[in-house]
Amino acid sequence: MLKKNHPLPMYYQIEEFLKREISEGTFQAGDMIPSERELSERFQVSRMTVRQAVSNMVNDGILYREKGRGTFVAEKKIEQPLKGLTSFTEDMKLRGMTSATRLLSFDVMQAPQDIASKLKLEEGEVYAVKRIRFADRQAMAVETSFLPVSLLPDLTEDIVQGSMYEYMEHVLDLTISHARQEIEARAADENEGTELQIEAGAPVLHIERCSYLDNGIPFEVVKSTYRADRYKFISDIVR
Repeated sequence: MLKKNHPLPMYYQIEEFLKREISEGTFQAGDMIPSERELSERFQVSRMTVRQAVSNMVNDGILYREKGRGTFVAEKKIEQPLKGLTSFTEDMKLRGMTSATRLLSFDVMQAPQDIASKLKLEEGEVYAVKRIRFADRQAMAVETSFLPVSLLPDLTEDIVQGSMYEYMEHVLDLTISHARQEIEARAADENEGTELQIEAGAPVLHIERCSYLDNGIPFEVVKSTYRADRYKFISDIVR
């Protein structure tokens, strides 16, 4: 129970109680938690205190609200460390999850100026591959990859429905070295909402990455949009 003379604020104690209930399995993903009135009566605190605790957990992606229904436990977010260069397929395999891909488009086009600059192409064609990535049948990300046709002349739709990194390393015997990526938070547009099965305007993480072979040649520019309610990026920082 809560300790009213404890130095920690009451709302924080309620948060910790609910987090503990979730971690111990009392409340599982998709379960509705007690209402604000029920929690305020249980802990003998104001509804405003309960509302602050619940709102903090909603903002952290631990809970989510449905208008007219209540507040529910969210699916646990997938953690992606910001170190090591792996493909989506490899990430999901490491977590014991089943990955899948839905190919939305596979086109060959003249490289747009910004893409050509990043791929160091004075001129030339690129594959533009747009895919939705799934983990355990749930849409996680929508991504568009741009790859030089000159480097991967035999790329096909069948290949890109799997892991392109595995194809490049195990079939073409290329060595993938490193990448540089930028991450920003923004709101999903209507197309992204439809593709990711979320509301337009919901928070997403947008990532743009340029990947390189061991000889310094850039081989891919990928623009990805991840569901912010199901994905988070973590990093270890050493002073």
